[in-house]
Amino acid sequence: MRAAVALADREGVDAVRMRRLAQALGVDAMGLYRRVRDKDDLVDAATDAVIAEIEVCEPADDWQTAMRELAMAARRVMQHHPWAPRVITDRKHLGPAALRHIDRVLLILERGGFTLEMAHHALHVLGSRPLGFTQDPFDDSEQARSEPPPPEEVARAFAAFPNVAKLAVAARHDGVLGGCDDDVEFAFGLDLILEGLEHRRKSALAARSLTVTRRPARASRRGRPGGSGVSPA
Repeated sequence: MRAAVALADREGVDAVRMRRLAQALGVDAMGLYRRVRDKDDLVDAATDAVIAEIEVCEPADDWQTAMRELAMAARRVMQHHPWAPRVITDRKHLGPAALRHIDRVLLILERGGFTLEMAHHALHVLGSRPLGFTQDPFDDSEQARSEPPPPEEVARAFAAFPNVAKLAVAARHDGVLGGCDDDVEFAFGLDLILEGLEHRRKSALAARSLTVTRRPARASRRGRPGGSGVSPA
């Protein structure tokens, strides 16, 4: 799959087609069909190969540190393959590398003291961040690769929406993965989520401890009606 990944890096993911890849490899296109079913299968395999590049180290003792290191390692990979986030978001099936990555995230959460229910919630809240990118409702990845318009033009375009105009002019970002997914925004959102999850984890732990403390002790058989009636001397 390295050749397919390299082709996507050079020419974009739309260039990853069976015939085009066969030409790059100098082989017959029919030979590729013995390995993959079609273009979608090829793109899925190439994307999973990108995820497999994410460096996996022994997680730190502190779960927040471990999750941040994993997310930042993933981000470095995604910045080398800026086409991958969109494909990961759109794909319908998870490959082995993606499943291993999710399993790693769950391991970090389990070691951090999260219950299975809380780990499930955490997965949804973290979204695509453990894979190194932010999945925003607006895809501005193409805009990030072109020269941004001057502030005056932006202000005119959003003249009817003054608050949007102020934000669009003031919050200018540079990001390989999109203007709204630059390194500062990614780290800010990731840290905010991790801090919030840690607060919830501690609250849940405290609530469980309080429940155990308040649980009434079982009555002694001696003190029950019909018991031996023998009292200590």
